[in-house]
Amino acid sequence: MPILQHDFTQTIIDTVNKYFPGYGDIIVSNSQLLQYINIKTKAANRGSKSRASFANHYAIYVLIEDYLEKEFHTKNGYEDYEGAQYTLLLMRQRQLPFGSKLQNHALNHRLNEEFKRYFRTSLYLPIIRNSTTNRYWINENLIKIKIDNQTINIAESVRDIIDAYIQARMNSFNEFMIYCQKLMEIQEDSSETAIEFIRSLLKPNIDARVFEIVSYAILKQYYAEQKIYWGWSEDELNLEHLILYKTGRTNANDGGIDFVMKPLGRFFQVTETIDAGKYFLDIDKVQKYPVTFVIKTEQEVEYLLNKIEEQARIRYQIKAIIKKYMECIEEVINIPELILRFNKVLEFQRGIQVIEEIVLQSRVEFNMEEEAV
Repeated sequence: MPILQHDFTQTIIDTVNKYFPGYGDIIVSNSQLLQYINIKTKAANRGSKSRASFANHYAIYVLIEDYLEKEFHTKNGYEDYEGAQYTLLLMRQRQLPFGSKLQNHALNHRLNEEFKRYFRTSLYLPIIRNSTTNRYWINENLIKIKIDNQTINIAESVRDIIDAYIQARMNSFNEFMIYCQKLMEIQEDSSETAIEFIRSLLKPNIDARVFEIVSYAILKQYYAEQKIYWGWSEDELNLEHLILYKTGRTNANDGGIDFVMKPLGRFFQVTETIDAGKYFLDIDKVQKYPVTFVIKTEQEVEYLLNKIEEQARIRYQIKAIIKKYMECIEEVINIPELILRFNKVLEFQRGIQVIEEIVLQSRVEFNMEEEAV
């Protein structure tokens, strides 16, 4: 398959060249594992639309690390190795930056399943597992490459590439957090620095997770100024301000719900695509309960709705089904609307609360509650 080109691709080639001078391009072209890592490292640089995908990277990393520590890259006999222990692999994953909350999904099946989707005709999967003994191996067929009638081992290159990816993500995140901490020190809510910083995060090319965090911080403060009266009888009404809750991390398996509003019970889903299939899948997950979509785009809301309906007509054709799905899109909030709502938040003198929320959610998202990066 053609090599996906992005900002981190050259780092991958340069790293391979360090071990095999002049062969970087051809080795990457001939290695399914390196091509997979290349696909998964789009998020290395600031502004990428891709998520970080540390789980799959770390599943490869800890197995490669085990392979190198036991020097199988310089000697034979890996086929006789008893395999790495699951508990030690998981423990090591959680010691790595941003890895403290990782689960076992990537090691057990997720990495292999995704790899299979990209390389349908491949004879090999990255992880070999003995479910009886709970022992794991990296598939040596994917780290031994034949070039010019020679077999080379790319294990060290793989380790260094993932190290470089981790460092790139750490640098990007540290810059973001340092800026946030500086903004926390700003006492004036109307500070032009704070305003421009948040606006700079509301761009179509911003990292998907950062966009979700920022949109939540803005919408939470925007709705906090709104109140409703409700009660079990017209004589006894309760006054409540609207509260927006975040359901978990941005890559959580949350059934298509990113934010929930109390007491109205509104559901919000943050997305960066205009894909009717994905929208309707999210709606199906919540039994066709109405969902508000926060979309990382500057395209007009009317255009977005028309585009979704157009895709729906191609997909379903039946008018009644299309109508039902479209009715389940309660509201679409795009970037210009988020900026308008942020302006309202500033009028409410809630700018500093937005910054505080961005810092808090960023630390939660990147597993920074108890670790320093």
